[in-house]
Amino acid sequence: MTKICFCGISGNGMSPLAQILSLKGYEVYGSDRSFDAGRDSKNKQALLDMGIKLIPQDGSGITADMQTVYVSAALDENNPDIKAARALNIPVKKRSDLLAELFHQYPFGIAVGGTSGKTTTTAMIGYILDMLGQKPCLINGGMLRNYELLKGLPNFIYNQDKFCVIEADESDGSICKYRPTVALINNISHDHTSMENLISYFQTFADNTKGAIVVNADCKLSNDLKHDRKITFSVKDPSADFFATDIKCLPEGVQYSFRGENFRLHLFGAFNVSNALAAIAVCSETGIDPLTAAKTLEGFSGIKRRLEIVGTNSRGITLIDDFAHNPSKIASSLSALKEYPRRLLVMYQSHSPFSAFNTGNEVAAEVARVLGPDDIFIMPEVYMLDKNVDKGITAENIVNAAKKNGLKNAYFLDTRENVHKFILENAKDGDCVVIMGARDNSLPDFSRQLLKEL
Repeated sequence: MTKICFCGISGNGMSPLAQILSLKGYEVYGSDRSFDAGRDSKNKQALLDMGIKLIPQDGSGITADMQTVYVSAALDENNPDIKAARALNIPVKKRSDLLAELFHQYPFGIAVGGTSGKTTTTAMIGYILDMLGQKPCLINGGMLRNYELLKGLPNFIYNQDKFCVIEADESDGSICKYRPTVALINNISHDHTSMENLISYFQTFADNTKGAIVVNADCKLSNDLKHDRKITFSVKDPSADFFATDIKCLPEGVQYSFRGENFRLHLFGAFNVSNALAAIAVCSETGIDPLTAAKTLEGFSGIKRRLEIVGTNSRGITLIDDFAHNPSKIASSLSALKEYPRRLLVMYQSHSPFSAFNTGNEVAAEVARVLGPDDIFIMPEVYMLDKNVDKGITAENIVNAAKKNGLKNAYFLDTRENVHKFILENAKDGDCVVIMGARDNSLPDFSRQLLKEL
């Protein structure tokens, strides 16, 4: 039996691959700093339930009989497991290398790219194919609410038939590794690297696509990509191949009209209509009728931590848990919530020093643009996986920039404890409290504890 290890196995990018290889018969080991620190206990148990063996991330569990050590993009060469693998001459590969290897084993590959919305849209495509009997393999970066009762972490569907649907990440340029049959580019906006690099990555992604590319006509940078066969979707331009109109926000989601029929999504935000159109367009390339795809999506429950309603208490306070972590995602999420008449109390935790430095001013500008005079914006310190790294920036810089952009109620509260206290003291009946940020897997539990105490 082939023995492999995943370093950073609790991450949303690593865990689906580890589970799939376990199902394929590999002897899978994994380590994670969060497990060593006593965090992510639910993820830990779910992986154990899949037969995966967990080891401490101190190098001690890396043995000479391991064929490969796969590492998260968040880790560097100073990691003890990576050092141990190097010392034993075990190949160390990126998560994206394995994802590309698995992806290219399927006859019909669908890869979903874009700065925002790719996790939800990837899940929509996989859900449509699965519900309509196509038995896809789906490898996603978020937890699928429709599949929460299955064993393991619900961020994948494993089948060995024709279709494989993946989320293609642009942050490290690995999107250039995939050669899809159909590619989707939801949008292109500033995140992770320079705009020049991003546009180059997405054009390479389009060049590598054997069939059609599906692009968002409402995003100029996406629409400007060159390809022999381009399919468009839009909520603004009636000339697009897939166009929706009459979008209405409902208490439990959103309604839209598509090709003469009305459909509903159990998701907040007009931007999710764009995601739905993208998924419908992609599925049409597999031979599925677009109206059938749209109807199927009415049963889609969404992704955990994508504008997820944790609950509403007896005071009418609704708590939302959201993964948004770049300027466009944050603006989209907050804009969707502002479609409803209630005050927002928003906590945003920047997920890395690099992100805070690279996009902090844009985050501040978007937050100041979207939030109203009565809304409240608070930030704890930037999330640090390695506390010994000189972060060179503080979340206070982003808060101060938001104030300069005209946001009156913006506060820097350095610790999670201070954030917790502030929310309990300042939340009013009928408020919507939003906990927003990526990478930190303790945020969902923090959200649920807050709701109980509120």
